[in-house]
Amino acid sequence: MADPKHEDFLDDPEAAEAEAYANEMEEIDEGELALEELMAERDKYKDRFMRALADAENARKRSEKDRREAENYGGSKLARDMLSVHDNMKRALEAATEEQRTISGPLLEGIELTMRELRSVFKKHGIEVIAPEVGDRFDPKLHQAMFEAPVPETKAGDIIQVAAEGFMLHDRLLRPAQVGVSSNPG
Repeated sequence: MADPKHEDFLDDPEAAEAEAYANEMEEIDEGELALEELMAERDKYKDRFMRALADAENARKRSEKDRREAENYGGSKLARDMLSVHDNMKRALEAATEEQRTISGPLLEGIELTMRELRSVFKKHGIEVIAPEVGDRFDPKLHQAMFEAPVPETKAGDIIQVAAEGFMLHDRLLRPAQVGVSSNPG
């Protein structure tokens, strides 16, 4: 006949079903746990990927900004050095008397043409002249006060003399205009 040990499970089918159900639930719980672990790992890698993508985009934007700045301002040292050439040519033209103009007309005309070409090159590369005039208001962002003096019929802060023009490279100051400023109290 049948073995008494094996007959027990036939006597209680509900207990056998409960045990089988418990075993299935244990397997499901282990599967869910493994699934949750995989989902957490996926989320971690997704987060890392999104951060790496954002870092790459930021690096691209930074390098584009650096490239634009290098293009616009990379020659600022050379431009600053060329300002003295401009100043000297301007002084040479201003110092020429009428007598010298008649005697050395072609020479002075050559200097004027060279000066125009220099200004044209400046403009081509984004260098603009800051040319304040007597009577304008002093602007510390664009002008450098070389001296102050009380001048009748002026207000404090008015430009009374322009010693040298200033220059901007795009939106940056290469050299402030050098000016004298009125110090009248009222």
